[in-house]
Amino acid sequence: MQPTIGIIGGSGLYSMPGFEASQEIAVDTPWGPPSDRYVVGRLAGRQVAFLARHGRGHRIMPSDLNFRANIYGMKALGVERILSLSAVGSLKEEHRPLDFVIPEQFFDRTRGRASTFFGEGLVAHISFAHPVCPQLADVVYDACQAVGVRAKKGGTYLCMEGPAFSTVAESNVYRSWGMDVIGMTNLQEAKLAREAEICYVTVAMVTDYDCWHPEHDAVTVEQIISHLHQNADHAAKVVAHAVANMPSERHCGCGSALKNAIITDRKAIPEATREKLKLLVGKYL
Repeated sequence: MQPTIGIIGGSGLYSMPGFEASQEIAVDTPWGPPSDRYVVGRLAGRQVAFLARHGRGHRIMPSDLNFRANIYGMKALGVERILSLSAVGSLKEEHRPLDFVIPEQFFDRTRGRASTFFGEGLVAHISFAHPVCPQLADVVYDACQAVGVRAKKGGTYLCMEGPAFSTVAESNVYRSWGMDVIGMTNLQEAKLAREAEICYVTVAMVTDYDCWHPEHDAVTVEQIISHLHQNADHAAKVVAHAVANMPSERHCGCGSALKNAIITDRKAIPEATREKLKLLVGKYL
């Protein structure tokens, strides 16, 4: 049975209670290898696929991630929904360490990262005004409530380049813009998932306040690691509950995001590009 739910996150999730891994699958993609092998198994009675975003052992920097391969690999496995787990810094006092934020918006501060499958003679412009699947966001928020994790649905995830964290000046500018949390990875995932017609949601797990906070310098490495471990435990419970209560049908527009997005005259599309993108656009060509 194909997995219909994908989880992108850290390796700690492989040992989540109730997850029964059955196999590891290496997926070849037109953009090269994903970050790691996909771990496919059952969780809460559903078939799921896990991917360690940075590779097991955290080997790949945010700027070097092969986002296209990661999302294409999920699509090739049959995934229709992705829950993306990400450690973030907080840009607002109200988002405290150990809180989960389920952002509805993204703001891009990265530079030149590949964030589209298209090109090479095929042009498509997806709608990205609302980058997060509303149905999936509701499921994850309800799961947080059910397992007792303090969560907020809404707000904006600012995606920065990294790998260095922000300067105080940058952090204060982002706060003046009304940003909620800051991370280094999820914007490209969200764009590519939309192009692949996969529902996508970010579970932003706050580890600490960004450097704007007056107590930032008092935070120790030990505290941050403690928060990471606690967040991983909370994430395992949230994911298991969300998977168990995932509706069987998708009632959103994510599954038809490319329906009116392809601009190129069908006769002008190069055969090699048709073949390369067949998994994504074949039903429309």
